[in-house]
Amino acid sequence: MGTVYLLHFLEPIGNPANPRAMTQHYIGVDLSGKRISVQTAGNGAAIVRVVQARGIGFVVAATWPGTRALERQLKNRKHASRFCPVCRADRDPTCGTTREGGGPSN
Repeated sequence: MGTVYLLHFLEPIGNPANPRAMTQHYIGVDLSGKRISVQTAGNGAAIVRVVQARGIGFVVAATWPGTRALERQLKNRKHASRFCPVCRADRDPTCGTTREGGGPSN
């Protein structure tokens, strides 16, 4: 068992001309206990490296015990803002319009 994590980017990235091509979240899985620190060090997923190269900060917004199966389930659901505590707390309109749900089990 590992840790599934949700990164919240402090600014959205993507194509501003197409809101459906924008994102403010990344979902990953840490099976080794080192992946989150690899991401924060700038050696992780391409999208996280782009965020860092643009000087956009991010936070580890949520973690859940789980495996790649949970990671895939969450990614397939889309709309990570629905279970992002930062978006729900701030009611940030750039994080999506729906504020329902509280976690991956909803």
